[in-house]
Amino acid sequence: MNLLRAAEFKVGALVLGVATLIAVMSVQVSDNPSFLGRSKKAHFLMADAGGLVKGSQIKTAGIPVGTISNISLEDGMARVDLSFKRDTELTVSAAVVIKSAGILGDKYIDVYPGSPTDPPLEDGGRINNIKDKGSLDSVISSVGDIANSLKDVSANLKEAVSEDGSRKHVLGRIILNIEKVTQDLSEITSQNKGKVNEIVDQVHGITKTLDEILNDPSDKGFKKRWAVALDRIDSSLKNIDEITTKINNGEGTIGKLVSDEATAEKVENAIDSVNEFLGGAATLQTGLDFKADYLANIGKTKTQVGIRLQPGLDRYYYIGVVDDPAGVVETTDIKTTTSTGESKITEEKTYHNELKFNLIFAKNFYDLTVRGGIMENSGGVGFDYTVWNQKLKFTLDLFDFTNLNVRTQVQYNIWKGIYLSGGVTDMLNKGQKYSNYLGAGLLLTNDDLKLLMTKVPM
Repeated sequence: MNLLRAAEFKVGALVLGVATLIAVMSVQVSDNPSFLGRSKKAHFLMADAGGLVKGSQIKTAGIPVGTISNISLEDGMARVDLSFKRDTELTVSAAVVIKSAGILGDKYIDVYPGSPTDPPLEDGGRINNIKDKGSLDSVISSVGDIANSLKDVSANLKEAVSEDGSRKHVLGRIILNIEKVTQDLSEITSQNKGKVNEIVDQVHGITKTLDEILNDPSDKGFKKRWAVALDRIDSSLKNIDEITTKINNGEGTIGKLVSDEATAEKVENAIDSVNEFLGGAATLQTGLDFKADYLANIGKTKTQVGIRLQPGLDRYYYIGVVDDPAGVVETTDIKTTTSTGESKITEEKTYHNELKFNLIFAKNFYDLTVRGGIMENSGGVGFDYTVWNQKLKFTLDLFDFTNLNVRTQVQYNIWKGIYLSGGVTDMLNKGQKYSNYLGAGLLLTNDDLKLLMTKVPM
């Protein structure tokens, strides 16, 4: 007999097929993601798990994503184990919100998966962010707190409005103050009743006088004078209308100025010229320079004061006065005889103070500045080269060409016009004034001078 054609085999195959179909459909419609091991695990701890039921759904954005797999006790707290669908992505910032499903105390869990940029939560990991919004006990507790507050308010109100009153509370103090003010007003009005009547009589007299003035029908009364004033105002408005009409038609000097484009252009050019002249004067930068240098070889200090006028960024003028302790040099030969009878001639220099003047014009070429004019009472030229964001400046001066004086200098700007300088003067010693020097100076600009002037008492 063929086994495949047996009735027993066909019945068994049918039963097996139906059982398989039922199993597949059960898997498809099952809400438990842990069925057949298709789940991701997580848990959290809370003080009270009342209202949560094992097997109830877990939702995210209103969509079921898992179930509560178990509720147990751990270290005196309720541990709630969750089973999620395998495709549910949770991060370490995931949060659980306990929400109420009705007024009977039932709850369900709403899960926030967390920020996608955070690390993923490990399988079976703990969710630390717990918010319980579905507790009826908390609502009742809040209502109780509100009732207690209302009870306190009513007690305070009762105490404040009682017969004796109380200054213990703000409301009571306000009521007592109002009562005191009204009592004082009552005493004032009762004690000064006659004066109040006088004031009322005076106000009545003033209003009566105003009524007589306003309703006076005579020629000098307010009504007729007001009518004359209105006529004059109307006449003035007509004159203004005629003047503006002439101006609009180009009549008269003002009309030509407004309507004639050539005249307006001439006036505009004249105004631009005046603005350019005044603007140039306003943009003139002024600086006051004070400097002192100690001449090491001479042992004296050389000082100078100058004014720097800069009408533009590419040029400036410098006018200064110099107090030179080695302005005039006298040389004396002294003859001495040694112990061996030999004669020795030594040269002795005597330095005399001299007042000198500077009058210099300078032209800037980027970081290089060329100067020329009168330098210390003689003609001369100079060169400045700045580096390091205008903080460091190298200088070479050539002047007094009869006895050529070559001077080099290095200047460093410390802070807001304060600078240090050092160098060598009369490097060739043509004028018998060779010396190293070191000094400091202060340059005050327009803004600095304005600030000082505001601080000087009038």
